[in-house]
Amino acid sequence: MNPRIPKKIIDFHVHLFPDKLFEAIWRQFVHDYDWKVIHQLYYRECIDYLREHNVEKIVYCNYAHKPGVAKALNEWNAKVLDEYDDLFCLAAFHPGDEDRMALTRDILSHPKVLGIKLQFLVTDFFPHDPRLFDLYELIMEKGKRLLMHIGTGPVSNNCVGLEYFLKVLERYPELPATVPHMGGLEYKGFMDLLDKHENLMLDTAFSFLPWDNVRYDQGPEKLEQYKNRILYGSDFPNLILPREGEIDAMLEMKLSQEFYDKVFWENGVGLLPQ
Repeated sequence: MNPRIPKKIIDFHVHLFPDKLFEAIWRQFVHDYDWKVIHQLYYRECIDYLREHNVEKIVYCNYAHKPGVAKALNEWNAKVLDEYDDLFCLAAFHPGDEDRMALTRDILSHPKVLGIKLQFLVTDFFPHDPRLFDLYELIMEKGKRLLMHIGTGPVSNNCVGLEYFLKVLERYPELPATVPHMGGLEYKGFMDLLDKHENLMLDTAFSFLPWDNVRYDQGPEKLEQYKNRILYGSDFPNLILPREGEIDAMLEMKLSQEFYDKVFWENGVGLLPQ
């Protein structure tokens, strides 16, 4: 029997924003990358779409692209989390906010906030910026996680890359962090870190789409080797190719049933509050 995706799945990399911010992001994708997002759905529509496609649990994120945004965004996050069951969040933070730690302690107190998203691709600070050290320490203190867009793919800037993440891990080797996009485009370097840093995980978002210049390139053996350390994430709705194409591509690799069960359900559920 061919392996299958579990009947119910958890998506650990969804984007939800207030409507006007979503619209601004979609315009920015066109302006910066000439990318047209094909799923231009607002947050309730996103949730409905994913539920209709067997996503039982949704972990979404958003980010503050400049100072002064995180407070209102996290107030919105708290309201959305209270509106839906089986919805969890990686919330917003910006080191330029003077009250950043008070704001962060407040949002992390919400039981359905799993941690913080740091989007180095659209901000102007580095992962090893000393203004982030208090955040890293608070995340560890509270047993939360970080989602850190720190790889060089699918696009890059001067604040991302494996070399900068190594500086963070040198100071905080136990940091509980998820690196999206399988660490692309430095796939091998990020996957090698899994042997040394037990709290590090990767997610699949954008890494298995039929787009050769950014696609995961380390082969099926590595995926099987690290099947306990990989989370399914779609990047929905901010996709320029159909979401289902990535799932189909992973199925076409004919990995073990254990791989699909772990990546699409067990690993993610294991990170949720019990």
